[in-house]
Amino acid sequence: MKILITGAGGFVGTRMVDYFAEEGHDVVGVDRNRPFVTTDPCQFTHIQADTTREGEWQEAVGTSDVVINLAGKNIFGRWSEKTKQEILESRVQTTKNVVNALSGENKSVLLSTSAVGFYGDRGEDLLDENEDSGDDFLARVCIEWEKEANKAAEKGVRVANMRFGLIMGKTGGALKMMLPAFKAFVGGPLGTGKQFMPWIHINDLIAAHDFVLSNGEVSGPVNCCAPNPVRNEVFAKTLGRVLGRPAVFRVPKIALGLAMGELGEMMLASQRAMPEKLLAHGFAFSYPELEQALSDLLV
Repeated sequence: MKILITGAGGFVGTRMVDYFAEEGHDVVGVDRNRPFVTTDPCQFTHIQADTTREGEWQEAVGTSDVVINLAGKNIFGRWSEKTKQEILESRVQTTKNVVNALSGENKSVLLSTSAVGFYGDRGEDLLDENEDSGDDFLARVCIEWEKEANKAAEKGVRVANMRFGLIMGKTGGALKMMLPAFKAFVGGPLGTGKQFMPWIHINDLIAAHDFVLSNGEVSGPVNCCAPNPVRNEVFAKTLGRVLGRPAVFRVPKIALGLAMGELGEMMLASQRAMPEKLLAHGFAFSYPELEQALSDLLV
């Protein structure tokens, strides 16, 4: 199959490119920068483009069997109003351009990224894909993001909105951001530590995309998180144990807010998300337990 991946130069995109090219697919990566890939270059074509703008890159979308839409500005960092607008527009405008370029004539599939942030701060609630959305900034981003992706269904395209949990990987994402403090012996829970953290090993995330791609019965929202979400305090203790470091330096809510602004508040949100749709269709996680996942990545 011909698989086009937007955001191909990012933390997840680079791994996606390698995986699907190694599986024998013809992969087209679209990104502002050239992705670093380790696979056979004969299986990979790069298009350098700003996907928030219309352009020649859209011709490749129209001829692809599958589009994996990963593009979006990194959310980690202090948010200004300008940054928030870029976070929203990078996702929504890219998705709009992708959908406009899909013809729907070749029974194509769109796997469009979203996030469990869709649900907002939900405390102890168990969250499957049928739950309503939240109303904070990240929830509103996800709502608009998915709204644009779902328009592809009007063309006969099978659409799955892949709602990511926190991705555990060696080279990027939330784990990379957490490691320096823990390695410096000053890691610990955020706020009360009672908030649930939905997480997923990057290998399971990629495998879930392959699974949904191959299973024509799966569409709509798909929670991409391990079946065992943990509270933040459990996450901190587990990460500390795997690294052989203490995890007792709690970061108060006020300090997190001063350091990270509005993003700090979002980091205290609780989302006890469960991958009900993946499990119901028979997907098997290779890393269902947090300590197992962290040990694979860090030991």
